[in-house]
Amino acid sequence: MPTIRLLPVALSLLLAGHLHAEEIGEVSTVFKLIGPNHKIVVEAYDDPGVSGVTCFLSRARTGGISGALGLAEDKAEASIACRQVGPIGFAKPIKAQEEIFSERISLVFKRLRIVRMVDTQRHALVYLTYSDRLIEGSPQNAVTAVAVDRATAIPLR
Repeated sequence: MPTIRLLPVALSLLLAGHLHAEEIGEVSTVFKLIGPNHKIVVEAYDDPGVSGVTCFLSRARTGGISGALGLAEDKAEASIACRQVGPIGFAKPIKAQEEIFSERISLVFKRLRIVRMVDTQRHALVYLTYSDRLIEGSPQNAVTAVAVDRATAIPLR
């Protein structure tokens, strides 16, 4: 009986990584007769450590039968633009460099990542997106920055 009560908690933990991404839109790039088309999706990710900052990520999503079944490997290319969308605030100190998002983009070994870095000299938050693989990563990456008003302290831990 205790196992049944833990099932909703376990499911929510499994889905938690996908709850903070909001799909803004998509465009089809290749028609697939069977299964979904190949497409480019645009998603929004709110920075979990910095209120008032949202990152917009565009990336390829593989369609077809393998894409529908979650077996396809998405391309490593991604573009990122992070913007101030409200007053910037910090609930607690943040790390000087921290991965704020990671998602699987192949069946097992490939991940898309977003890393936040703090540029203390320029009082800015720098966001880098890239993909890696267990054996061989990709040098393709994109970077963006959000300037923080000098009147707002960036608390580091």
